[in-house]
Amino acid sequence: MLTRKQHELLMFIHERVRETGVPPSFDEMKDALDLKSKSGIHRLVTALEERGFLKRLEKRARALEIIRLPENVADTLRPATSRTQAQRAVPPPGARGARTPSDPRSGGSPRRHEPESAISVPILGRIAAGTPIEALQHKIADMPVPSSILGRGDHYALEVTGDSMINAGILDGDTVVIQQTPTANTGDIVVALVDDAEATLKRLRRRGDSIALEAANPAYETRLYGADRVRIQGRLVGLIRRY
Repeated sequence: MLTRKQHELLMFIHERVRETGVPPSFDEMKDALDLKSKSGIHRLVTALEERGFLKRLEKRARALEIIRLPENVADTLRPATSRTQAQRAVPPPGARGARTPSDPRSGGSPRRHEPESAISVPILGRIAAGTPIEALQHKIADMPVPSSILGRGDHYALEVTGDSMINAGILDGDTVVIQQTPTANTGDIVVALVDDAEATLKRLRRRGDSIALEAANPAYETRLYGADRVRIQGRLVGLIRRY
């Protein structure tokens, strides 16, 4: 699940490539998202690349390639496709001022909007995106999660504390949705249990017989452990943020 700014940038790049065949420059992206510096764009592009939505092609100017788009692009903000055009919010179907799409098979009559189904997922406590804290707790609540986020198997949710994953778009106070699995690929963001005592949310890197738990914030160092000290408790599949 993307943050609002990540989604806006992804859609801006998509619209520009569709219209002109050329990705926008970093200056154009900065202006479109109303950011003060290009460093913010670099962070957003990196987060989109890490989540598999975007790919940077080496040794080519403006070398950005859209790999995939979010499933529900019609229900979120879409950025302007021109630097001189103001950004507009697309109201959800049924909202005041929104147009209800017509179904051509019904002779132009309005098509009924079908709400996305949700599945109840248990919240198992807090997870540190920073220095590891206590291991996972027992269920403290349930929360509805859009079914489009979930894959196969069991899932659970955790409340995030700390800021070590901010460059991956995961902020203090967010709720992450985790697919329960004992294995993960290098590069995945995982819940890792260290020494059967401390749980943390980090990016997994395999280095020979060792496992590196990598932060997405330069203020935190990468921690290296023997493979027998780390157990994978699950893999990140989504994020929910309340405003």
